[in-house]
Amino acid sequence: MNTSNPSAQPLPVRRRAARAGLALAAAALVAGCANVPNPAPNDPWESYNRSMYAFNDTVDRAFLKPIATGYETVTPRPVRTCIHNVFSNLGDVWSAVNSFIQGRGHDFANTLGRVLFNSTMGLGGCIDVASMNGARKIPNDFGVTLGVWGFDSGPYLVLPFLGSSTVRDGVGTGVALVAPSSPTAAILTLDDIPVRNALVGLYIVDTRANLLEADRLVEQVALDRYSFIRDAYLQRRNVMVQSRRSGGEAAGEQGPGYADPTLPDYADPDDE
Repeated sequence: MNTSNPSAQPLPVRRRAARAGLALAAAALVAGCANVPNPAPNDPWESYNRSMYAFNDTVDRAFLKPIATGYETVTPRPVRTCIHNVFSNLGDVWSAVNSFIQGRGHDFANTLGRVLFNSTMGLGGCIDVASMNGARKIPNDFGVTLGVWGFDSGPYLVLPFLGSSTVRDGVGTGVALVAPSSPTAAILTLDDIPVRNALVGLYIVDTRANLLEADRLVEQVALDRYSFIRDAYLQRRNVMVQSRRSGGEAAGEQGPGYADPTLPDYADPDDE
């Protein structure tokens, strides 16, 4: 079969390619449409951010969400839990490093203990035996570390494909992509390209699948999804940074989430 001839490709492949092209074209069109004359004080780049959010949302609905939903449907829960726990265990290594450089020795020791416990007794991290025994997860990353060191968060920023961030957290994300102890860098150092690509894909699908429940909740309660997600993100990140700066208890702290009753209601910006 002559694979260089598009008409020779199987019909389902051509249909998927056509849908992909239409989705990306629609996303590119939508990305140039947002115009916010009076942006929120913590979101001076709101016009750009809403455009990028629309782009990300279009790509997500066309590709990532259907794949994640299918993964959730066909993969048994114990298998999904095992996969998520393994990636989470890798993430704990990065959390431990950041707790250490923040000077939070107690959190560093607890998180390192979690990694060792789950890596051995938990069969490589497949089973989160640490949480079962009361050792709660301590989320941490380099964006929080920069906040502890005194760097301001800067304006809210929606990153292509990655979503909510700030200038400070964007720098933290960039560091995490190359830091040897981060989960993404650990995967990208693999020499076996097929295995590496498969793990990267599985990591992305696992991450998206674990956001499906939050996504459903946002669909139910948010009149303006963009504002809801932005404010929930900024509140949670502020709680994380302030708790570390104050030397308070960080173990298990998650900050406000999408279901937090203290979050304000949002009117549709078109009605304002």
